[in-house]
Amino acid sequence: MSKLIRIGTRDSELALWQAKAVQQQLEHLGHKTLLVPVKSDGDLKLDQPVYEMGITGVFTKILDLAMLNNEIDIAVHSMKDVPTVLPKGIVQAAVMKRGNIRDTLVFKNNEEFLSQKDAVIATGSLRRKAQWLNRYPTHTIVGLRGNVNTRLEKLEDSEWNGAIFAAAGLGRIDVRPEEAINLEWMVPAPAQGAIMMTVREEDKELRAICAEINHEESEICTAIERRFLNLLEGGCSAPIGAIAFIKNEEVSFQGVLLSLDGTKKIEVTRKEALGNHHNIAEFCANYIIERGGNRLMDDLKNADKQTQIYSTKSLTEAQRHLFKNVKVNSSDFLKISLNRIPKPILKGKIDNVVITSQNAVEAITTIVPMEELQFKNIYCVGRRTKKLIESKIGKVKHSENSAKALADHLVEFIEGTEVTYFCSNIRLDELSKTLEENHINVNEVEAYQTVLDSVKLDSKVEGVMFYSPSTVESYIQDNSADKIAYCIGDTTATEAKKYFEDVRVAKIPTVESVIDLVNDHYKN
Repeated sequence: MSKLIRIGTRDSELALWQAKAVQQQLEHLGHKTLLVPVKSDGDLKLDQPVYEMGITGVFTKILDLAMLNNEIDIAVHSMKDVPTVLPKGIVQAAVMKRGNIRDTLVFKNNEEFLSQKDAVIATGSLRRKAQWLNRYPTHTIVGLRGNVNTRLEKLEDSEWNGAIFAAAGLGRIDVRPEEAINLEWMVPAPAQGAIMMTVREEDKELRAICAEINHEESEICTAIERRFLNLLEGGCSAPIGAIAFIKNEEVSFQGVLLSLDGTKKIEVTRKEALGNHHNIAEFCANYIIERGGNRLMDDLKNADKQTQIYSTKSLTEAQRHLFKNVKVNSSDFLKISLNRIPKPILKGKIDNVVITSQNAVEAITTIVPMEELQFKNIYCVGRRTKKLIESKIGKVKHSENSAKALADHLVEFIEGTEVTYFCSNIRLDELSKTLEENHINVNEVEAYQTVLDSVKLDSKVEGVMFYSPSTVESYIQDNSADKIAYCIGDTTATEAKKYFEDVRVAKIPTVESVIDLVNDHYKN
């Protein structure tokens, strides 16, 4: 090619090293070249984490524009920074022989902190953060931005224990500390360690030239990794790792998807003979998705969304994923402490026992084993309480969905004129009052203590889920009633109506039914 080939690159030391490596190979083939350095948004906004600057393309956008405006002929990128879908009119032209794929830990003094409960690690990558917290859940992660030298200086000037870098970046500009260690257990970013060249799609001559310096093995492996990333719909803001390599005519692949906090992790591995490897990415992405990956990706997409609904009881992962188009948060607004019930009370023969909470079941069975209890007739409130009683205590004679309904039943059908009621220190007097008004003696035994423990919610929260009158009482201590109250039953709704104008009641007294109420409100 007789004309000058303009090579576009970011102007950091590492980017320039990579561009010069491309330049040397092109000039070795006899082509004239010129480096054209430019600054990207990712270089300019050093105080902002990468994942807050847009999903993908933070470091590539400026070079893409320069190419489409015919200001450069080739763009040289760290391949892991390039979106999996290139802009229209731009194509991948070559992948250089890949360097070190691993992440590297650089530490301040020594590595003893790895066995300690408390440590501070710096990284600007959600993938590295999630994997580190998955392995070291008690450690603290702090953000780290800037070019390689800037990040090393920040580590040196800080009180952090260590920081995580790409091994290839440290090695290429010869700043890797001797004591740095590769994290073999950490799955790298898709295409980490690879250098990618892009050109205008219409420039067939330049595409042919670039093909001469393409490294086929690196191209195959990075293509699998980036396809896996693309199928999971993740960008640089998702904790996704992937690595493929070829050995003995066999392609091996490892992929991982994590939650932002590292508590959830889904992994996959696959091997195929070279030549039969074309469906590895699809197989592995589907494997991840079928094992909860779709839920994790939904959580990632909603991570920055404002919380709309708050549950006054901690929700399970399965319950959280029943919500449709709603950002939900939860915590326990009540703290429960089991009382030590005197053994003589539990070991004595009791004709009629009333239990309205699973906490009471736990308090009873913590003191006396099932085979030593002498409960003749057990009455309870709630389907799940009944299930727990029958697994830990014995057969339930009758259950109802509310304390009022159970009291009405007992008035009419009880055998005898006395009940023993295992209850909390905080409770509605409705059941005891109804029974006593009908000449049924109630022996109340405080099986557990309920302590109100509210959380101050953001004013933008639109609705709150309540599961007992006590959760309403706890909530109202620190929060306003200018929201929708979603209630598990009539008793809870009665308490909520003292404060809230808009109170909605679940069809059946289950958490899932309260979730249905929320989904009905947001279905449009």
